[in-house]
Amino acid sequence: MKIAIGCDHGGFKHKNAISEHLKNRGFEVVDCGIYEDKSVDYPDIAVKVAEKITDGSCKLGILVCGTGIGMSMAANKVKGIRAAACSDHFSAKYTRLHNDANILCLGGRVIGIGTALELADLFVNTKFEGGRHVKRIQKITDIENKKG
Repeated sequence: MKIAIGCDHGGFKHKNAISEHLKNRGFEVVDCGIYEDKSVDYPDIAVKVAEKITDGSCKLGILVCGTGIGMSMAANKVKGIRAAACSDHFSAKYTRLHNDANILCLGGRVIGIGTALELADLFVNTKFEGGRHVKRIQKITDIENKKG
């Protein structure tokens, strides 16, 4: 599976650790930046990762900023993206299982690297359950497609 990953300066160390961890587990990781620990605008990176999902070149994405919230807000503006900011194991698992989230957003200033690796593992290893959740995901898509 191909996974897109990106960060701003608040998540630089976490992004690099997660990227290496996933590569060691056999995943193909597409690094969308940043490549040095300098201040950047997180929406620019969020869009790069989101577009890797929507164009089909990657199945899932992971974004890291200071809290994970800014990245999730920006990524969710891209049609077809369901990004979730998570800082606990239950949420990281169930956002895939029930919400079919396609981007995990983490906070480099909120959780440690060890927890970030565990949450990334839960996210990429959990499959969407389908069933009763399909109609709920469709309702989200309908909201997204609503005009006016």
